[in-house]
Amino acid sequence: MSLLYFEDFPVGEIVEFGDRLVTAEEIVDFARQFDPQPFHLDDAAARGTQAGGLIASGWQTASLLMRMCCDEFVLRSASRGSPGVGELNWVKPVRPGDRLRARRTTLSARISRSRPEIGLVEFQFEVLNQDGATVMTQKNVAMIGRRAAAEAAR
Repeated sequence: MSLLYFEDFPVGEIVEFGDRLVTAEEIVDFARQFDPQPFHLDDAAARGTQAGGLIASGWQTASLLMRMCCDEFVLRSASRGSPGVGELNWVKPVRPGDRLRARRTTLSARISRSRPEIGLVEFQFEVLNQDGATVMTQKNVAMIGRRAAAEAAR
């Protein structure tokens, strides 16, 4: 596959990708390392909380989105990183056995004023479970190299 550039992300484009089964074991493993709250560590303990059972850390869900994005397009793009995440919302718990996928919508795209060799692309991501329910949303800007700049450098 050829490298993706700024020009390959048209405003209004909607793309769905990913297929990731979430297991109880990985929920607990992630929680032990990064988010050791009871509702992420033990199903019995979690039943007595507002979660009503074992749920994934929101940070784990965000990490799974990043992995799906890397697999789908980031690692085959002229990515120059990101200035950060503008918005992140955990809408619904992710539970063991959930199968996640992502939906990416390109909201806006513009050439950088200070670095015209890159473009700034604003994305809206939705993480969906097997029922099509949104479990997480994220908005962020990606810095992506422009095709003309890459060709000029050759």
